[in-house]
Amino acid sequence: MYPRKTDSDLIFTYTYKADRPLQPAFHSHSHYEVYYFHGGVCNYLIGDRIYVLAPGDLILMNGMTLHCAKTDPAVPYVRSMVHFEPAALQPLLPAYPQVPIFQPFQELGNYRLRLTGGDREEVEAIFARMHEFQQRGDAIGAYRCRLAFSDLLCLIYAHCLQPMQDRSDQPVEKERTAQQIISYLEAHYTEDLRLEQLQQDLHLSKYYVSKLFKEVTGVTIFDFIYQRRINQARIEFLLDPKLPVTEVCFKVGFKHLAHFSRVFKQQVGQTPERYKRAIAGA
Repeated sequence: MYPRKTDSDLIFTYTYKADRPLQPAFHSHSHYEVYYFHGGVCNYLIGDRIYVLAPGDLILMNGMTLHCAKTDPAVPYVRSMVHFEPAALQPLLPAYPQVPIFQPFQELGNYRLRLTGGDREEVEAIFARMHEFQQRGDAIGAYRCRLAFSDLLCLIYAHCLQPMQDRSDQPVEKERTAQQIISYLEAHYTEDLRLEQLQQDLHLSKYYVSKLFKEVTGVTIFDFIYQRRINQARIEFLLDPKLPVTEVCFKVGFKHLAHFSRVFKQQVGQTPERYKRAIAGA
């Protein structure tokens, strides 16, 4: 299944059982996301965390944290996703102040629920019901899809009220080392990084660091740095479209404007100047 839009991309987008292969690419967005993993092999990277997913895993994301799925192309990767703007969606959902259904996104930020048994069956039934309503293609179907989604948010809220407990999130040694590298890159991506510096600071061979990082994440260290810088540049422009391109270029770690513009266009599909104008005119 592939995405079908309801209302507006800015309010609510639902994708049911997508199975299209993905190239790993870090990205961020301003809206919330509910991600459900049906099957496949996937390391899901969110900020400096790596989640080794199992069928039944449901992830809440606040969107602004960089995230990326690293999958095994030999195994079908099946997932369902809901992207939504909480402020725009709230008036369209049933009002019940005693159950603040967006609270888990606000307080937990990015969080995984590992669902099994009846809980997993209930969530999958809700996703199937949302898809059934969405397929109607009319106003009644769209409204019932939103009602079903509000039921899903209530279920998520109930699970997130429970005390935090160990859900076997501890990564194996390779993933733990990759998380250590990502944490380092998150703290230093605006600097003039070299593999020799990583080797010195992390006390790991630069060849081992490069090989392991690519194996676990699917991208090279410098691809990650460039993607992180460009995503940060997009966030800077989103927060203040009046910022000069040159200022953002240096702020996110590039040393030359031409290089920044070239990498920005490669990743975003348009120049920083055009991207700024599009945001300002939105």
